[in-house]
Amino acid sequence: MEQYRNYTNLLLLLMLSSYKERNGSRFLQRTNALADRYTEMCMHKCAACFKQYKKKEHLIAHMKTSYHSVHQPKCGVCQKHCKSFESLREHTTGPLAKVNCSKIFAERGCKLCLRIFDSPVSLREHHSICYLAAPALLGTIKMPCPESQIYNPPIDIEYDIGNHPEAVSMDCEMVGGGSDGSLDLCARVCLVDEDENLFHTYVLPQIPVTNYRYEVTGITEDHLRDAMPLKEVQDKILHILYNGESIGRLRLNGGRARVLLGHGLEHDLDCLKMNYPDHLLRYDIQTGTHDPYEDCVSVMRLYKRLRSQRHQTKGMEFTLAARSTPSLTNCHDSWNYREIENMTPEELFNISKSNYRCWCFDSRPLQMHGSLV
Repeated sequence: MEQYRNYTNLLLLLMLSSYKERNGSRFLQRTNALADRYTEMCMHKCAACFKQYKKKEHLIAHMKTSYHSVHQPKCGVCQKHCKSFESLREHTTGPLAKVNCSKIFAERGCKLCLRIFDSPVSLREHHSICYLAAPALLGTIKMPCPESQIYNPPIDIEYDIGNHPEAVSMDCEMVGGGSDGSLDLCARVCLVDEDENLFHTYVLPQIPVTNYRYEVTGITEDHLRDAMPLKEVQDKILHILYNGESIGRLRLNGGRARVLLGHGLEHDLDCLKMNYPDHLLRYDIQTGTHDPYEDCVSVMRLYKRLRSQRHQTKGMEFTLAARSTPSLTNCHDSWNYREIENMTPEELFNISKSNYRCWCFDSRPLQMHGSLV
């Protein structure tokens, strides 16, 4: 039997050698393809970013520190998860973009929101919704009556617990105080709600202005001559933000109080000498301009677009308890390592949680929010 097996192996080698001589390049291509497939089968591949590891423990370590989740931007072609929209843009249009992804994106991809559509026709229809006209500049204007451009929300608002929390964007312009003009003093504030209704007024600084920073702010002494006192500005802003909600519920879970958007909100609130709960703040949206109305409108439009994202959460409840359940980052406390080692890459991805709070949570009904600290 052994002699027969050796003879068979020898015959196969001779046949393989003959095939290789007659089909050299084709044989090499098939061999390389099989080798790549075998290597991929032997490697442990991340279900999110597609990185491969030789050992399962290396994949688990990667999942613990990568914070992959369904909330990360994802390529509409290969389904790879990216850490940011900038990374996704590089993946689809950058100098090292994947060939297939780049080709399909060039044909059917929106360059603004990075979504892939079924056809160029669908893409053109989407452009009319995605590409919004720039907000008209409010400009630096003389306002003899500050009340003329103040938005007062309705007082009798019926509390519908099924609605998501409303949002307001805010931006301030600072002039300089102190002997060298380096102390920031709020001299102009603008708030815009989701319907782009406006609260806009100049603010009378509590100490003398030594530098109006006109090149940036466009504000002069004349603009602040009849400006609104800071205390009155504070009361009107809080009236808009609280939206009729009690302070107790505001601090607990927000209730119907409005979410506050902007860039550098902590600095703006500090200059306004105001406080607002951290769980109702949305940070770090920068538009690069110095007109507060344009900034507010741009911030609001960006926030509403990101809030409208629909991530596949596979039935996960949007509660504080759900977001606090054991995840891969602390699995050594809540999971037996053997259980994790036996998980597939897809199962590891399912228990992985992001290290940031996605704005899509803001689109959920109020009763599901709990405390969003």
